[in-house]
Amino acid sequence: MNHQHLISYEISRLSELDIYLFKQGNHTKLYDKLGSHRMRYEGNEGVYFAVWAPNAAYVSVRGDFNDYATDTHPLRLRTDESGIWEGFITGVEQGVTYKYHIVSKYHNIVHDKSDPIGFYAEQPPRSASRVWNIERYDWKDEEWMRVRHLHNAHNAPLSVYEMHLGSWRYNVHEDRPLTYRELASELTTYLKEMNYTHVEFMPLTEYPYDGSWGYQVVGYFSTTSRFGTPQDLMFLIDTLHSEGIGVIMDWVPSHFAVDMHGLINFDGTALYEHDDPRQGFHPEWGSIIFNYGRAEVQSFLISSAMFWAEKYHIDGIRVDGVASMLHLDYARKEGEWISNVYGGNENLEAVEFLKKLNVSLYGEFPDIVMIAEESTAYPMVTRPVDVGGLGFGFKWNMGWMHDSLKYMSYDPIHRQHHHQQLTFSMWYAYDENFMLPLSHDEVVHMKGSLINKMPGDNNQKFAHLRTLYSYMMAHPGKKLLFMGGEIAQYAEWNFERSLDWHLLENPLNKGLNRMVSDLNRLYKNERALHLYDEKREGFEWIDDLDYRHNCLAFIRKSDNPDENVYIICNFADETREFYPLGVPREGEYSEIFNSQSHYYEGWGIGNTGPLMAKREPMQGRDYSITLTLPPLGVLYLKHASNQKSTDNAL
Repeated sequence: MNHQHLISYEISRLSELDIYLFKQGNHTKLYDKLGSHRMRYEGNEGVYFAVWAPNAAYVSVRGDFNDYATDTHPLRLRTDESGIWEGFITGVEQGVTYKYHIVSKYHNIVHDKSDPIGFYAEQPPRSASRVWNIERYDWKDEEWMRVRHLHNAHNAPLSVYEMHLGSWRYNVHEDRPLTYRELASELTTYLKEMNYTHVEFMPLTEYPYDGSWGYQVVGYFSTTSRFGTPQDLMFLIDTLHSEGIGVIMDWVPSHFAVDMHGLINFDGTALYEHDDPRQGFHPEWGSIIFNYGRAEVQSFLISSAMFWAEKYHIDGIRVDGVASMLHLDYARKEGEWISNVYGGNENLEAVEFLKKLNVSLYGEFPDIVMIAEESTAYPMVTRPVDVGGLGFGFKWNMGWMHDSLKYMSYDPIHRQHHHQQLTFSMWYAYDENFMLPLSHDEVVHMKGSLINKMPGDNNQKFAHLRTLYSYMMAHPGKKLLFMGGEIAQYAEWNFERSLDWHLLENPLNKGLNRMVSDLNRLYKNERALHLYDEKREGFEWIDDLDYRHNCLAFIRKSDNPDENVYIICNFADETREFYPLGVPREGEYSEIFNSQSHYYEGWGIGNTGPLMAKREPMQGRDYSITLTLPPLGVLYLKHASNQKSTDNAL
């Protein structure tokens, strides 16, 4: 025994209630009980360790403090059949690295594992956990936390900037990604300039392989050490909150990494996963699938989500891969999956887990948002659990994304034959609470960048992209754009390099960047563009049938008709002179936004003066105006009774 680091078994952080809740799948705060916790016992400073390994014959802690010996600091198995091993080791300091040495009951399997509930870890490729006190941070975001329910509300504007932290911007002097602390100033300033309401970080839970972008997780309670300490990430979030910017985190309960220091085969058995590869191995991602029917795994995962909301003040969680969780045959061929008890392909255990997850998180933090990345037509994803739904707050609208990008890829001369790809989304727009995503998934794996999905020469590509963004911002649903899209990054996203910020020296790129900022400002300031994003009363077609001209016209409405915004989209590359538009009231209408404005390096075609409505019925309305539609352009109009314009003069 190392006499500097004595071990005691007299202390425990676990009560009988903790064990009961854990075994029932209802413990939502395991991070306060398991893992490593610095504390004082009988006058001695040290660390309490606790780990779940029910099929282990022997568990010890090996680390810096005992020269990674496997036999000097064994943990003791509790006698309550919880499968938890625990012990208190004196003299262990903050920052010490450690692993659990686990000898299985079966087949003489021996593993050295990082702590499933460790709060911090070594930088990859090293893989030990670190003892870390995450309570040592003085939060200063009381005002944000007090009012964030207003920013996360369904009737509030949510315009989300999705980003991969390691490739957003580099420290040019050292040729490396910015740290959490460096990002605090630069990212916050940029998001304020761009008028985003929220930022969404691709996974920051610890992961071994850079090329997984964080989606192959080993540490569900550990922020990745690539960019700094847990307190550094807290500082970044705190700084964003100080400027009124919400923080959403990607979270991955759909699968975990195969790396042997992680959860896989943890105690020599399929503890967190299924033993049968038809249930436990993910063929598309080469990863391991959680066993959602195991109560302790439910407690583990729900505690992970709760941890980020409580300890890091995260304002929203985007749950990755929900479709793969819901369907037993996801990415599998016939014979490669096992049906449920009713013979179907629905993963009934995952369904119940997701319901419990959302009830737990919203129960504790009703002012956050839970967002599902769900790519199928699975029903009631965003409906309350008590009426049969999964209980999410929002769902990514993948159908809108695929249809819109497909439509925009056509040469304008062919678009009249695909008009329904624009209008179809309104048939189901209110079936769920949708978020419209143009995410990282659309600019990787040889899919090309958004600007290069657009047809035509360079000027036309920019006009198309301005049109897409303007249409997106006017369409019902919350918004999400992946980094680089707002500067028209030409190259496909590469996780190993910074965005091409030098492109902003190009007038076309700078103009598009300026337009995205203005669109975000309009979306925030114009209540009609966000108040009823999820309700039918917020939308009315003016004309959805003008496929011959590749045009759409509709109204976004608020609870005050004076605030209504009239949207006219021309997806053709021809100017429409004297284009008639039915409107509901007399008086003057004028542009508050024109995607083809010179201000955005557009072609300067539009309507510089007021448009007077005449009492000439059109499209079922008593009045009409005649206007000039710019080619590959989108106009936002308002009635003269109440106008707020951007500085986008032709």
